[in-house]
Amino acid sequence: MRPSPAEIVRTLAAGRLPGLAYLAQRPGPFHVRHVTDAEGRVLLLVPVHSDLAAALPSGDDVAVALDVLDLPPAAGAPSLGRAWVSGWAAALHGEAARRAALDYAEADPTGDLLDVGTRFRLYRFEVAEARLERPDGLLRIDPLAYAEAEPDPLHPVEAELLAELTVHHGREMTAYVRRQLGLADAARAEPPRVVRVDRYGLVVSFGSPGARRRARLAFPSPVADHGELARMLHPVFFRHAESPRPTGAA
Repeated sequence: MRPSPAEIVRTLAAGRLPGLAYLAQRPGPFHVRHVTDAEGRVLLLVPVHSDLAAALPSGDDVAVALDVLDLPPAAGAPSLGRAWVSGWAAALHGEAARRAALDYAEADPTGDLLDVGTRFRLYRFEVAEARLERPDGLLRIDPLAYAEAEPDPLHPVEAELLAELTVHHGREMTAYVRRQLGLADAARAEPPRVVRVDRYGLVVSFGSPGARRRARLAFPSPVADHGELARMLHPVFFRHAESPRPTGAA
């Protein structure tokens, strides 16, 4: 298995990565701080004294498109693509703003949320259209599939996980990947490397300089968090029990 397009868009839009907002009939784009709540709705945290606040009307809804580009966590790692989600944003006030601030804090507990209503204003929109942009084209995502998908729980700590695998378990992972892919320990070949990790498996890079290839090693089942990943990978380092298996090109 691998992440579905809807899961990738939910992961990219979740709030860890920087986003750009485009407003209908307004100049732009605007840098924006954002997260998504449990239902996939987008929350925008906007300073009241900013170009974006001036472009967002406080009363009427406005069409907004959020653009989030994946930032690969390591050299040679493939990008997940670019997420585009859009809808009609409305300013939140009173109790609605307080509830939305709690939802925002679930993803990003920034202290600026204490100033919602004074220095900051929250906007929210349900996703009416979602798209995933990749080098091979633009894929439209059904809004219901987007809302039902879950962000990948490992994405926020992916860079740290890759560093941990390289620094603390590099020799074991290299040997394991070579066994799984049937790679000879050729003199000209660089050691295979894990370049991405998600709840469904590992993406590894292997081959000779100038001719690197990638493959996915799927986990026996999706993992829920960092702790479950550590327990699942433990047999890999000791060469027993069920462990990730190759599933072809990444």
